Amino acid sequence: MKSSVFRVEQMDVPGGSEDIVRGGRDLFSLLPAALHGVERIGVLGWGPQGRAQALNLRDSLDGTGITVAVGLRPGSRSAEDARAEGFSEVGDWLEVAAASDLVILLIADAALAAHHEEIFAVLKPGATIGLSHGFLLGHLTSIGSAFPDGHPVIAVCPKGMGDSVRRLYQQGATVNGAGINASIAVHADPDGHAWDRALAWSIGLGSPYTFATTLRSEYLSDIAGERAILLGAVHGLVEALYRYFRIEGADPVTAYERSTEAITGPIARTISTDGLAAVRAASGDEELFDRAYSAAYGPARDLVAEVYDEVADGTELRSVILAEQRLATRPMTEIGGSPMWSHSAEVHARRATAAQKIDAVTAGLFVATMMAQVDEFAARGHAWSEIVNESVIEAVDSLLPYMHARDVAYMVDNCSRTARLGTRRWGPRFQAAYEQIALPHLDRPADPALIKGFLGNPAHDALSAAAELRPSVDISV
Repeated sequence: MKSSVFRVEQMDVPGGSEDIVRGGRDLFSLLPAALHGVERIGVLGWGPQGRAQALNLRDSLDGTGITVAVGLRPGSRSAEDARAEGFSEVGDWLEVAAASDLVILLIADAALAAHHEEIFAVLKPGATIGLSHGFLLGHLTSIGSAFPDGHPVIAVCPKGMGDSVRRLYQQGATVNGAGINASIAVHADPDGHAWDRALAWSIGLGSPYTFATTLRSEYLSDIAGERAILLGAVHGLVEALYRYFRIEGADPVTAYERSTEAITGPIARTISTDGLAAVRAASGDEELFDRAYSAAYGPARDLVAEVYDEVADGTELRSVILAEQRLATRPMTEIGGSPMWSHSAEVHARRATAAQKIDAVTAGLFVATMMAQVDEFAARGHAWSEIVNESVIEAVDSLLPYMHARDVAYMVDNCSRTARLGTRRWGPRFQAAYEQIALPHLDRPADPALIKGFLGNPAHDALSAAAELRPSVDISV
């Protein structure tokens, strides 16, 4: 990472150091210089990321003379909402793309795969192409294509959902900034200013901590992560645990509290504030935690590796594009119909009077799955900032708080199409692994080598270093 405008620091991580840039509202005055001639930013799309990023950039650039326009497909029902949010420049996506110096592509992955050539064809000479996900690179690679020559290609990838990007930005208005960490990548830099533009974009979104990656590494970790610990594995785990506790004799509300409520509430908060190892001590039964961890780590690691392989070879990307074609005539069904979700309102109502506890079985299975993803990503060569953000920080500081407020099933049914499709595909695989392999083996002794490996894992040091740069406020949902 390099910059002629912002201060690049080194963060100590296991085995060395990584470049990072701290954000903050005190840096907003530097954004025009860092954008190097960008006078108009076109944000294409008005989904959760499109809306949040357009609003944050507009607010951060207020008074600079740099305008933010919103580009939508003809007939889009989002135009009225964008205008209601104060955007005067809302128009056809191709017209907005043609008139912008930085074109940020935030339409759905499958739509971008289908329409990228139309967008590329209208770009101004030298206009910068901006992405918040590496999916398009994976698609272009699979069809033997590439980004057009002569255009800087950069990525700013917030490590959280769009609502978190906007909400934390607003919450941080009085504390010199708060937002969601972001990774940045420079895929092409023909004019030599791509790193500065990417950093300006990230800081303008409110990112407290920006780290470098590559576009390929980003989509591998992001797509694999959302199918594993961020969404897919969580959904499979709470369904499996609810059934397990019911079979063991728990009433529905108690089963819900020991599974979903424990993960999205006290387990997530403990990891966020005190780290992964603290969950073991807080479980109240370290011996049972260790048995659960030992039973779940192996099958979880196998599934994370399988997911990663299918993302890497393009299988998972093709499945998203194929599914999008089917969904044109057949809407996606919701998954929140299993019996456990009918008890969520009662559980939420009990929060004021019932103490939220960490169940040792739930904690062991969840932490084992999170560490399985951490270890798999490390074995695949990802940087530590990327590993802990994609496997831990995004979960406990963005997604799980929303799941706590609105339930896991709600999140799965209301996330991006790519994430929703992946969760529906892999969630049942994780559920089956927990039900058929991990939970039946809880009576076996813990594996001392696995527990030693967990307690001495270098991820704890990496997470501790990254946690010092966590958002300055806790997200409120």
